[in-house]
Amino acid sequence: MIELKNVERSYKSGHTEEWVLRRIDLTIHEGEFVTVMGPSGAGRSSLFNIPAMLDDGWLGEYWSGETAVHALNRRQRADLARQRIGMVFQSYHLLDNLTVAENIELPLSHKNLAARDRAGMVAEVPDRSQIVAKKDIFPSPLSGGQQQLVGIARAVVHAPALLLADEPTGNLHSEQGREIMQLFRKTNRQRTTIAQVTHCDDNARYGKRLVELRDGWMERDETLHTATKETR
Repeated sequence: MIELKNVERSYKSGHTEEWVLRRIDLTIHEGEFVTVMGPSGAGRSSLFNIPAMLDDGWLGEYWSGETAVHALNRRQRADLARQRIGMVFQSYHLLDNLTVAENIELPLSHKNLAARDRAGMVAEVPDRSQIVAKKDIFPSPLSGGQQQLVGIARAVVHAPALLLADEPTGNLHSEQGREIMQLFRKTNRQRTTIAQVTHCDDNARYGKRLVELRDGWMERDETLHTATKETR
């Protein structure tokens, strides 16, 4: 589904060039739940930005299914991302001037759907902590965990083929983090492919595969044979 071939990323500072990703070969198959880990400065977020199509400055090949992303221009990449990808960020990235329902509905605005159909899809997203019941309020009164759940609902409302999450529980307390990871587990079981970037060992155990970076190089790529049990 997603294939990176010999992907590299560097940043220039004066006359020097700092490499943050080196010769990355990574394939993520449909239905997988992959965790990317590594110490600070390993290149985790830089790697996240490439399949998320948030960065154009990398070298190498990126295939999304049969589509050669590396051959697309910026507008074509943005269109492809809207069609296929849902994204969850550590800092939520909600729009304060939109209600909860309007924030969740944003990805649907790019589709040719009637307002009634969009509202129905918003009402049907996986709901925890009565988020949909809060659909008419603005995000600021919500707790961090509730805002993150809104962000996740926004990411999955259009049934993306790929869900990307960058440190999705980094600002949350442990119970909120478990709630979000259980929602990811449920979403993955519904055949959404998930790739998460995290520093948390507990979060990693919700996935089925672990990729570890160090100093921009991929050091480890293995299947996890044990996973955290889902709380019912």
